Amino acid sequence: MRPEDRAAAEAAEEAAAAQRAGEESGAALRSLLAHSAAAVAVWDTDLRCRWVNDALERYDGIPREHRLGRLPEEALAGDAAELSAVMRRVLATGECVVSREYRVPAASRAPCDGAFLASFFRLDDADGRTLGVCLVVLLVQGRSPWDGDRLTVVSEAGARIGTTLDVVRTAQELADFSVPTLADYVTVDLTEAVRLGEEPLERHGLSLGRLPTFRRAGIASIRTGSPESLWTTGDVVYVPQPSPFLQVLSSGRSLLEPVLDPSHMWLRNDPARAEKIRDFGMHSLLIVPVLARGALLGVVVFVRTDNPAPFDGYDQLLAEELVARAALSLDNARRYTRERTNAVALQHKLLPRRVSGGTAMEVAARYLPADGQDSVGGDWFDVIGLPRGRLALVVGDVVGHGVNAAATMGQLRTAVRTLADLDLPPGELLTRLDRTFIRLMEDEEEATDPVPSMGATCVYAVYDPATRTCSVALAGHPPPAVVGPDGGVAFPDLPHGTPLGLGMAPYEAAELELPAGSLMALYSDGLVEERHEDIDVGMRRMSRALGLPGKSLEDLSSAVIGSLPSRTLSDDATLLLARAL
Repeated sequence: MRPEDRAAAEAAEEAAAAQRAGEESGAALRSLLAHSAAAVAVWDTDLRCRWVNDALERYDGIPREHRLGRLPEEALAGDAAELSAVMRRVLATGECVVSREYRVPAASRAPCDGAFLASFFRLDDADGRTLGVCLVVLLVQGRSPWDGDRLTVVSEAGARIGTTLDVVRTAQELADFSVPTLADYVTVDLTEAVRLGEEPLERHGLSLGRLPTFRRAGIASIRTGSPESLWTTGDVVYVPQPSPFLQVLSSGRSLLEPVLDPSHMWLRNDPARAEKIRDFGMHSLLIVPVLARGALLGVVVFVRTDNPAPFDGYDQLLAEELVARAALSLDNARRYTRERTNAVALQHKLLPRRVSGGTAMEVAARYLPADGQDSVGGDWFDVIGLPRGRLALVVGDVVGHGVNAAATMGQLRTAVRTLADLDLPPGELLTRLDRTFIRLMEDEEEATDPVPSMGATCVYAVYDPATRTCSVALAGHPPPAVVGPDGGVAFPDLPHGTPLGLGMAPYEAAELELPAGSLMALYSDGLVEERHEDIDVGMRRMSRALGLPGKSLEDLSSAVIGSLPSRTLSDDATLLLARAL
């Protein structure tokens, strides 16, 4: 045999031996991983699952055949989208991610309880080429999901609880955040006074033997539909006497029962609750009062069912911090609810209960208070009879929201009526109204606790049925819409005066012809202005609604209101329609 042939044969024999050794070691490695207590899965560079051992199915209940060839979002339980994002980052950077915590929802087929720790490693071959990602999952029995960093959890709670000034939504945010972070089942029950925005009773008068009405404001569970609960959101909650709940309400201090005994004496008088405890394996209980500014607003109940670890002192400390943060938001929401209720009541008290155009015009008016954080504002409308059968039409808007804006609105409406009795032309009336408004603001600035307003706008129009003309003056207000007898809609080009309170009078008026059957629409900017669109868009939207043929004024009002792009108004809105007879 030639030397070169001998060398080639020896090289082939060495390669075959190396391959046999590699296959043997690979088989041994696969056998080791297949029988490992740790769950292991291998994903290729497209994040398709290529290999998985049996342990992962024991952890999350997903069979092997439902994983192979599929993406993480389809092949993993729990927060699969987040795990997929981590895998992509590991593929791109090559940096390992170790012991990232996640949980599998109890509603899934997962047979195991507790927290899972996932680690991710990029797989490279001998030449440095990327082959995929290896996922290793460990189950940590009895571990609390928030172990290790209470301050981080509390900080995150501050960003997710109290995002609005709505009492019920804030309570629900507290419940949602606490599951499964701290508990498997959480309820938030608040007194009726808090829900209605009223002042809570100091200690609720429990020393006098009185117990307030509680309603369920928030509920969350690891189980879909919260089947553990006897009551849904809004229901009156029964508080048994005696019970741990009454003990917490009376003392204002938290109560921790690491081991909940279903045969406890107080549960004999509450068989429905005792049945739920047995059916769902509730084994640990933590009750925390909702305290804010010295007042007791309600109670939060934390329960563990699937998580085998009992509540301890560290859990109690975290729960109290979460509830304390939520309590301030709940109290702010309660105060807001009270102020909004008062402002709405004042607004409706100050607005005319009914409007009439007499024999000159057919009239209809709508007022919509703002929703959410902005609350009621200072919009108003009015229809005033004048000498010689004429009619004055008014719509105004005080800048600002709440009780102070409503009160200022009431003062301006009274001032307009007083000036209208003098039968002043629209331009002169607004000039005098401007001076009146300035004096009102000066009086506010001299008050002990002033809450200054920024200004106001107004449109004042006088219709004369004898000449079928309408004189209109604007003080920083949007122009009226005029619908002709033929159905055409136009916004007349009128002199735009400055808003009231700037002292830049005089104001000018313009004459418009209003033949019989013509329609004039006066409105506030809340009806045509949206934060994310130009006012011209809103005016075109209103034009289409006003141009509907053969509609009554009430139907047209409903059409204009219904054309709003959002059912949640950021500013209050007023509409006054007047049709010449």
